[in-house]
Amino acid sequence: MQLFYNSEIKKSDKTFFFDKEESKHIVKVLRKKEGDKIFITNGLGYLFESEIIMASEKKCEVKITKETFQEPNTFYTHIAVAPTKMNDRLEWFLEKATEIGIHEITPIICDHSERKVYKIDRAEKIIQAAMKQSLHYYIPKINEPVSLSQFIKSNITGQKFIAHCEETDKKSFKNEVKRDEKITILIGPEGDFSTKEINFAIENKFIPVTLGNTRLRTETAALVACHTIALINE
Repeated sequence: MQLFYNSEIKKSDKTFFFDKEESKHIVKVLRKKEGDKIFITNGLGYLFESEIIMASEKKCEVKITKETFQEPNTFYTHIAVAPTKMNDRLEWFLEKATEIGIHEITPIICDHSERKVYKIDRAEKIIQAAMKQSLHYYIPKINEPVSLSQFIKSNITGQKFIAHCEETDKKSFKNEVKRDEKITILIGPEGDFSTKEINFAIENKFIPVTLGNTRLRTETAALVACHTIALINE
């Protein structure tokens, strides 16, 4: 099944028009014609099975023939991660985490961050492509970057963790994660969190954890955390 994504399609729709860019891709590149089936998700749990009724490169129209709804997960994974110096490393994480089933990502700017600015436009496209490729019907949310202190002070519910490399008392992340919970974990930059940041997080009820016995790159640590939560909730 080839899956298309469009946030505009609604449960009440009987027919739907694709925009010019998507229409051209469907008709000219994929060579779809009238009568062919198209599968669409709006990223909110719905899968719409449709049939092309007008194969126009400028305005491809489909008729909705069937809809199904997938219930959301009983758990929620929110990873707040410092943008990496090289964009492609964070983009790799976004792609793989979407495939695994992450729910929310927040880029955080830290004391040791080498990248202080991060634009999410390209990140949104990577997430959309990964969602379609992996046949997910929920699109992960990516937030605008915020400072670590702002994020820590925001209204975060559920279990809260900070993964860092300092040689202090830390718990095993995989042993602390509970099933069917909202999990938020902080992943620092290449230079790790500063001691001040770690202490501030702990003061705000974040549990310090380790992700294993080896030192991991930022994007690897974020992916390990995402995968650990998914495995525990299988």
